Amino acid sequence: MASKTDEQIAKEKRLRLFREHSARAMDEAASEGDAIRKNMVRLRELRLAREAEAASTGQTAGKAKPGKAKK
Repeated sequence: MASKTDEQIAKEKRLRLFREHSARAMDEAASEGDAIRKNMVRLRELRLAREAEAASTGQTAGKAKPGKAKK
């Protein structure tokens, strides 16, 4: 059985660290995506509730005040 050279050992260590870092980054990206989707659902529910209340009171919901027209 041939022993591994220092270069082979270093290469294996770099690959192992790269795999660990990649897995950690993928987990972080997935959790951030989940948080963003949950926030979007929460904001959508708030907007729909605000629009429903405005519709029931006869007000216009979320209409911006007209400003000066840009040239």
